[in-house]
Amino acid sequence: GAIATGVDFSDEAIRQAKALRDELGLKAEFIESNIYDLKENLDRQFDIVFTSYGTIGWLPDLDKWGEIVAHFTKPGGIFYIVEFHPLMWTMDDDMENIIYPYFTTEEPISEVCNGTYADRNAPISHMEHGWDHSLAETIMPLIKNGFRIEEFNEYPFSVYNLLDTKARQIGPDRYVHEKLGTKIPYMFSIKARKEI
Repeated sequence: GAIATGVDFSDEAIRQAKALRDELGLKAEFIESNIYDLKENLDRQFDIVFTSYGTIGWLPDLDKWGEIVAHFTKPGGIFYIVEFHPLMWTMDDDMENIIYPYFTTEEPISEVCNGTYADRNAPISHMEHGWDHSLAETIMPLIKNGFRIEEFNEYPFSVYNLLDTKARQIGPDRYVHEKLGTKIPYMFSIKARKEI
């Protein structure tokens, strides 16, 4: 029954979202925009703002992200994020060695990647740029912008198989590294309320 608004910078993602909305007869609006430009493309506030898996690693500036989240959340409204744990992004593909920084650096981490987000075996090679953000670098922009943290959780599993052949499924939509198991965090979530 909720009326939702979705934002993505990908025109193809927006086209697919609109097609799915129309097929299911849902009340939803989809806006194509870089998140940093969203104030120029949307003029509303919301009861709930949600950020999902695999998003903040594409953003170089989480202080600016925190301002945007606050701008679009109504006073008394809730912001919720569920994201992959930053510890995951410090390790090599086999999760045996730490090779990437835990804390954000000025320059992005740039790598040549094969496949696509949707199809890892697609015959495509491209350069990707991303940033690792520590938990503090994620939480503090929310606090600085008037949010009170109500819940913080870390999870000893991933809801997606991020590890390909190195993964072991331990339940419905629950995956862990075959050797590390539940010894490390794979995801985290934060529920924050914007102060009135």
